[in-house]
Amino acid sequence: MTSPDPAAPVEPVEPASAEEKRAKQARRRGDFFGISALASALLSGLAGDKLSQSLDSGGWISVVGITLTIAFALIWAIYNAPVGLRRYRAWRVAAPHQVTELHAAAEEAEQWLVSLGSDAGGMAAAEWFEQNEPRLRELLFAEKPHEDAADDLARICDALDAWYVRKRAAGELLAMSEHLSSFADGCGRRDLAELAAARAATAYRLMGDLEAASTRLGISDNVAPARRGHSRTAAALTTRRQVERALLHLARAETAPAGNDRDEAVLNARDRLDDARLSRPGPDLAGDVAILINLAIVQLHQQDPAGALDHLRPAAARASAGGDVSGQAHALELTGVAAWMQRSPHEARQWWEHAEHLYAEIDEREGRARCLQHLGSAAVLMGELDRARELLEQSALLRGGASEDHPLLLKYLTAAHDGDVPLIIDETPHRSPTTWLRRLLRRFRR
Repeated sequence: MTSPDPAAPVEPVEPASAEEKRAKQARRRGDFFGISALASALLSGLAGDKLSQSLDSGGWISVVGITLTIAFALIWAIYNAPVGLRRYRAWRVAAPHQVTELHAAAEEAEQWLVSLGSDAGGMAAAEWFEQNEPRLRELLFAEKPHEDAADDLARICDALDAWYVRKRAAGELLAMSEHLSSFADGCGRRDLAELAAARAATAYRLMGDLEAASTRLGISDNVAPARRGHSRTAAALTTRRQVERALLHLARAETAPAGNDRDEAVLNARDRLDDARLSRPGPDLAGDVAILINLAIVQLHQQDPAGALDHLRPAAARASAGGDVSGQAHALELTGVAAWMQRSPHEARQWWEHAEHLYAEIDEREGRARCLQHLGSAAVLMGELDRARELLEQSALLRGGASEDHPLLLKYLTAAHDGDVPLIIDETPHRSPTTWLRRLLRRFRR
């Protein structure tokens, strides 16, 4: 699950006075270059005449003529040196920004990433990533470590990070993170190495390898550049690790039997989320939404639906105000879970239907699949087996078929066909925090 960025920023329009000023400066430069060219032509012509005369005269006059020619050439070179120097400097400044394939891809990916999951072209952005992800991955893995390409490569990784987490493509996310780590080592970018290790932790968590995920978070801590102070980049990376640790604790809680181990894991998750709130670098709408949603998940694990709603209501409101359709949909989805726990099945189904509609607007298929699974499992428990089969089969279709990767879906789909009604409703889904943290890192890294 990802949390999208606001609409793309609009290019600032300078006032008319500034435009007029630039036009005057351009005219002055044009006048100067014209004068320079004319002076050069006159000097060259005069030098040519003197050279011809001196060669015809012979003797000491020839020596004087050659000397005069050299003098004119030196005057011409000195006169035009500032112009040549300015042009050379302008070329040097422009050279790194010449449009290479990597740079063009990074620019395009960054622009589409702004719209991913938002109400500003979320569907089109999802379609663009679906079509262009193979090209971005090919460019990424073809690039050898060198400093000039580091920022463009990092921007492509930012875009792929958001897309892979949204698709829950853990294998692709891990491969990308490993390549970024190697690239960072090759060009001495410890900040990118720190981020790569944190992304690898997310990949391992999605794979279910919680120990490997914890190890990678420790590596990210150790790689963090020393004496970086309290910069916003440092705070953003610290916050990412805190939220990732919270999600690890929640993952442990899901697999632990009821009792002290599960309770301790949930409390640890809440502590890490509280730490994330404190380390978050300044006000950030998407960050607030992500942390509020995960705090609600903690409350749901603690069987406190009323406490969860205290987090979910402001999360949904802030997400809606910020155009974060993905965040709003997830908050409403969990509101449905809370309503079900409060024994309000009709209200729960309304929230899930609303959330499924929002996910469909931005083509977030995993979110849609979850909502359809909630609705299908509820239909099974209420004895509506025909409706349940329809909903659950749609969920399986969005996920590429019912498989062992989604055991609850298989469980309820089997029940819908056999009439063997399970005893419990679907488990609470998680929300990934990586998109809003990735945006912060992109904003403050350079």
